Amino acid sequence: MFKKISSLAVSLVLAVGLLSACGSDNSGSTSGNSGNGAAGEPKVTINMFTASPEYTEAFHAYIEEYKKVKPNVTINLEIMQADYNTVLKSKISSGQTPDVFQTTAGGDIDTFAEYSADLTNEPLAAAMTESVRTSMTSTDGRVLGLPVKGNLMSLVANMDLLEQAGISEMPQTTAELDDAIAKLEAAGITPFANAYKEWWVWKHIFQHFVNAAAEDAGITPQDMVNQFIAGETTFQDHPVLYNNFFDFIDKTIAHGTNKPLERDSNAQVSDFATGAAAFMTGKGAWDEEAIKKITPDINLQIAGYPVSDNADQTLIATGADQALRINKDSAVVNETIEFFNWLYTSDYGKNWFSEVAKVIPPIQDAPLPDLDMPKQMDELLKAGKSGELSINYSLDTFHQKFGELMQAYIGNSKTKDQAIDEIQKAWIQFGAAAE
Repeated sequence: MFKKISSLAVSLVLAVGLLSACGSDNSGSTSGNSGNGAAGEPKVTINMFTASPEYTEAFHAYIEEYKKVKPNVTINLEIMQADYNTVLKSKISSGQTPDVFQTTAGGDIDTFAEYSADLTNEPLAAAMTESVRTSMTSTDGRVLGLPVKGNLMSLVANMDLLEQAGISEMPQTTAELDDAIAKLEAAGITPFANAYKEWWVWKHIFQHFVNAAAEDAGITPQDMVNQFIAGETTFQDHPVLYNNFFDFIDKTIAHGTNKPLERDSNAQVSDFATGAAAFMTGKGAWDEEAIKKITPDINLQIAGYPVSDNADQTLIATGADQALRINKDSAVVNETIEFFNWLYTSDYGKNWFSEVAKVIPPIQDAPLPDLDMPKQMDELLKAGKSGELSINYSLDTFHQKFGELMQAYIGNSKTKDQAIDEIQKAWIQFGAAAE
């Protein structure tokens, strides 16, 4: 899934450096690049196509910084939010594959393997944390992607509102969540801010229940997902999925902001930041800056979702779910790899993640950003484990269908069992990358 801060389309092109040096076809990056750079090197243009508009300024910053390191290199950045997947596939099928493009990690690493440069032996691969490198690795053991950022997905709370209702700690079980809902509403506070207009928020919630169901079954989350993809298990086999997940969604609707299918990501952030609701669902660390632009002194707290009456299963989920890919057939593949080796290993790059992009660094020996959610994540991980990003074990084609079916469920056009039946069929149809 591509992280989105809005349901509206955002399409822009940032050209850094000499815009007269434009790229062309799928290798796309040498046409018009005659002449030499300041250091006597040939001019190079790298065309980069991403789906992360929330990091436009941060990407712009490292592009400008690299211009100081390599004056002969121009990086053209194109960012498209709506229909990114469709446009990317169109570019690839028409032979216009960008030099750099963005996909989800995990299962989708194999989906785009034939277009991706092998980065296994590059310094940037060695710089990744172990869990992140795993998400960038194909089933045949090659590192074919590089992480946009580390990630954190959790339930987010405004502790000032919880404390107004007499709640001193985040709920850890379903019973504690029910108690918190009752106390919040008794104090005149709406419990949940949702963004159910977005298809991608559903998977962020669901994966916490998948992790718990896998633990109950005595298998790994990846094994659990593989069983669904193979049609070897059902929701009914796992009470945490068949009962608890749907019960949780029902609670967020019954005790949430109005018109849930009309609330997109921006509306949800506004609802939460302005105190219209106490909990924010389906989101993570990437929203903190947007929240604090509205309410700088908000008292944020993260926690895992109360997925059962076992508090040990209430875990945040961490890892990397977004990957950049380097086009292996690009005419400037070596220069592109050199650029990302610089970003992932230089002192500037290590600080870029935390100080400029203000995201959780996906590389070793890099500082955390000065934000509440990453700091709380660090403390939680010191005290115990995190849940897996089990969304990585399925493809985004499945997750999009899953989100659409859940929207149909809460819109009352499908019953619970109808939605489940179609979700299971979609898992089999879309669940794994083509061999």
